[in-house]
Amino acid sequence: MPADRHERLRALRRHLLDLRLDGFILSTGDEHMSEIPAAYANRLAWLTGFTGSTGTAVVMADHAAIFVDGRYAATARGQVEARDYDVESVTPSVVGEWLARRTASGARIGYDPRLCTRGAVQAIRQALAGGDVTLAPAERNPIDAIWRDQPPRPTTQIFAQPDHLSGRSSANKRRDISDWLGTIDADAAVLVALDSIAWLFNIRACDIATAPLSYSFAICHRDGTADLFVDASKLDNGVRDHLGDSVRIAAYEDFYPALTTFTGKRVSIDPNLSPAAIHQLLDRAGAHICEARDPTQLPKAMKNPVEIAGMKQVHVQDGVALTRFLHWIAIEGPKGEQTELSAAAQLFALRRELPGFHGISFEPISAVDANAAMPHYVPTPASNRLIGPDSIYLIDSGGQYPGGTTDVTRTIAIGIPRSEVKDRFTRVLKGHIAIARLVFPAGTMGFRLDPLARMALWEVGLDYPLGTGHGVGHFLNVHEGPAHMLASPRPGDAGIEAGMILSNEPGYYKEGDYGIRTENLVVAVEYEVAGAEKKLLRFETITLAPIDRRLIDPALMTDAEIDWIDTYHQIVLSTIGPLLPADTRRWLEQQTAPLERIALG
Repeated sequence: MPADRHERLRALRRHLLDLRLDGFILSTGDEHMSEIPAAYANRLAWLTGFTGSTGTAVVMADHAAIFVDGRYAATARGQVEARDYDVESVTPSVVGEWLARRTASGARIGYDPRLCTRGAVQAIRQALAGGDVTLAPAERNPIDAIWRDQPPRPTTQIFAQPDHLSGRSSANKRRDISDWLGTIDADAAVLVALDSIAWLFNIRACDIATAPLSYSFAICHRDGTADLFVDASKLDNGVRDHLGDSVRIAAYEDFYPALTTFTGKRVSIDPNLSPAAIHQLLDRAGAHICEARDPTQLPKAMKNPVEIAGMKQVHVQDGVALTRFLHWIAIEGPKGEQTELSAAAQLFALRRELPGFHGISFEPISAVDANAAMPHYVPTPASNRLIGPDSIYLIDSGGQYPGGTTDVTRTIAIGIPRSEVKDRFTRVLKGHIAIARLVFPAGTMGFRLDPLARMALWEVGLDYPLGTGHGVGHFLNVHEGPAHMLASPRPGDAGIEAGMILSNEPGYYKEGDYGIRTENLVVAVEYEVAGAEKKLLRFETITLAPIDRRLIDPALMTDAEIDWIDTYHQIVLSTIGPLLPADTRRWLEQQTAPLERIALG
């Protein structure tokens, strides 16, 4: 395969010469800014071998580089050919700065305006300012011209998400958008994100392997009508009836031509979720662009009571499958016969037994020892490691159900863990508990909470290269904005409000040795305090599965932290214990015994 990728790079360079381009910028994702796209859009992976969800490659005639963030640095170094690509850390301006050092006067650098935001293009253009370099938007992505067996864009059947699961009708949601357009004096709003469209129209599909989404665009109008641009073969009569007469159906390919009809109109687009091509076409058409957050983002993130109830219920189901898996790995792991891939397959088999299981919510991170030190590692036949009797094993996985989406990580000691590992695990757990116990004002930005999860690690000079939490959709994307718990704010981020569901997942990653992460999902709920002068929130943990006590050092924990873990474990036992087979229930009783009553080895 490395030889194939080297030849692909050579083929791209030959094609760029035909296009009179001196270089090309290639980003991950599809035309909808999807983090995890369908196979046809995995252009960066096809070219370079890098399989992470976020990255950018720049290919010049005699040099190439791939730019990734801290989550994927080790992964990229292991996947791409060093003879072909430099691996660089990404910042908003680094791609442009790299180009500026390597482009001659008069150079033409191509990019696909359907795969990057206008802000990303502007950052590169600004870094190139002062040089005679042209950024040239490509009419067709050059990868598509040389990828001979590129899969087609999926066209799976669309199905309705009923009101008793969504909690609100599509008509009700669209009325809110119509009212919002009136408040900003806009004629229409363009929706690009697949989860926004699925949520708004209460529709789902299977175009994405790990998210129940359909490839489509939408334009919502101030009069309450909407245009849905989608392959008509995906719609049966039941779905057409569900959408109703106020939703007009047009072909997926008709979306960009439709933008040319907005001459003189005010059109709202989200600059952080929309491709540069939309800005460019609306500008040429003479439309007045109103930049504003996608109007579905906040209401989609602030789950209604029906959605929250559904999320809690699927976490009970999911917790049963995960606890059965943890019991299984406790028995099978020490035998030295299981691998990262066989363990992931076992967890999938257990989830598949659950009623309503739709599929996984992301490719599982099943990682042992040094592989777990790569935060977003996914095992392959080439990288697959044996789970040995003295391993530290990390499993990050989740499921999709009509009632909601799950995402959970557990780190497991196979055998007796080293004292260093117990120390790091306990410090990560202290950070997890700090977030779980926190009371904070409504609307607080997540980057203000993130440091609390790191304090126990900072005390001994340690840290981790990821954020502490991300939003989670309701039977949608497992990663959902606009609220996050990151080390620094990003454009378009919003504060945390009641009803939002986020992950709580601090970790620690020692390159070449082991990785640790403890992740539960939490829902933000209102918290009453006598005399409070502002609205307060706290997090309610909804994930239900035991945390490996063998990795905990109680001497590092406060009484309040021990109380939290004991209380959490009693909730796990009382909620999912009655739903487990007898042998697993007995094992769970041992795993959830109060910390202060056992001798930890």
